Amino acid sequence: MTTSRRMTPPLCVTTLPPQEAYDYEWYRDRLTDRSLLEYSIAIRIFRAPLLAVPVGGRRRGGSYSVSHPRYAVAVREILEGRPGFPHLRLVSRSHPDRCDMVEWGDTAPRWDDAALGRFYGYEDAGMFAFVAEPVERRPKNQVEGVGGPLGQRCPSL
Repeated sequence: MTTSRRMTPPLCVTTLPPQEAYDYEWYRDRLTDRSLLEYSIAIRIFRAPLLAVPVGGRRRGGSYSVSHPRYAVAVREILEGRPGFPHLRLVSRSHPDRCDMVEWGDTAPRWDDAALGRFYGYEDAGMFAFVAEPVERRPKNQVEGVGGPLGQRCPSL
């Protein structure tokens, strides 16, 4: 008898200095307060280190998307107790094509790109570039901005 079961992926989550994140330059080019990068952390799930940027200055919240709830728990544990990552919470996907996420700080406004850009602390020029940038060209963990988590597709496990 054959049963179809979803395989649980191995837990392979590590941390690195922020400059090693694949999306470090992306944030550096858009944040109003670049000093936040110093307090950021690169979180690597498998091979791709991506940045978790703390709140501060104009930046009031952040998020990190993952493809499996186990990774969300691991990311939350990494960020727990670190300065700049208040009110950590897990957000489960409501649709198979959406990612689970870890969010921190205030709850992001939805459906208003300019308000989202200000919420995430982007410079005006960076915010307008973000809004104009196609979703598929954004960093893989980038759910901040146009469409929020709706704009992010996760790979099947």
